[in-house]
Amino acid sequence: MTTRMTTRMTTSEHVIETDGLSRRYGRKLALDRLDLRIPRGRIHAIVGANGAGKSTLFRILLGFLAPSDGEARILGRDSQWLTPEDRGRIGFVNEEHTLPGWMRVSAIADMQRRAYPRWNARAYDEVIGHYRVLPEQKVGQLSRGERAGFNLALALAQSPELLILDEPTLGLDVVAKRAFLESLMYSNAADDCTVIYCSHQMEEIERVADNLIILELGRLMHMSAPEEFCARVSHWVADIPFKGPEPATIPGLLERQRLDGLHHYLVLDQDAAFAEFLRGAGARSIQSMPVSLDRAVNAFLAKNHAAPAAAAA
Repeated sequence: MTTRMTTRMTTSEHVIETDGLSRRYGRKLALDRLDLRIPRGRIHAIVGANGAGKSTLFRILLGFLAPSDGEARILGRDSQWLTPEDRGRIGFVNEEHTLPGWMRVSAIADMQRRAYPRWNARAYDEVIGHYRVLPEQKVGQLSRGERAGFNLALALAQSPELLILDEPTLGLDVVAKRAFLESLMYSNAADDCTVIYCSHQMEEIERVADNLIILELGRLMHMSAPEEFCARVSHWVADIPFKGPEPATIPGLLERQRLDGLHHYLVLDQDAAFAEFLRGAGARSIQSMPVSLDRAVNAFLAKNHAAPAAAAA
């Protein structure tokens, strides 16, 4: 932890805290008694399928939406009572990258510099240097990737304690994504704050995140280092005559397929005992292998949205 970060720390050791946080939209429950603690420091990735409650969580945390029940705190403050000073401690970049198209880059940077007392010109120059953005350009002349980089530069230059990135690379091409990730990873300013990174792109999560948080249907389903989650999911290939065991009997089942006469199973929290289960089901040969973060997370999230058993067979 850096000296600058320590001097700005509040009494809370968590940047985000929720207790029994719920939010309803009519009969739909977007957040379901969510209890979440995100510690200070590092890069924390929040992932989940559409409808998991990520956007609702951010809107409540930033004070734009009131909870139906429960509490939410950000940087030790009740999210419903944030002051302008509190908001200055939080940087936010989303997928829209909306800025006034008629304004010049230099004019927006000057406006932001006046708005934030802790403006860090070095951090701004460090990030914007990854992009071919000229001060005299109008925002409307920038590509989507350049606008993303410009937004990141502005957010880091305000010296936030917490930086929230909500799908920041959505719609960017491969080159622009790489530039965005590298400008984040190699920024000294990013080392001085806690980063919340929300994305559906698992290759990005695998590259940047220290902590993986999985939300599903408004509830916290998992939190650990990405490699620890990957270790929980294993891929087993078995040569089993006929249709194999019934899905309901397979321990920890996340996903099953039959390819070229072999049965493939992705399972959660299974060890060597799973091989004994397969042998008991008539397996003539068995092979186990690790899985990528992308496949592990997708299988985990899809387990409650699987096709009917008859269609999956």
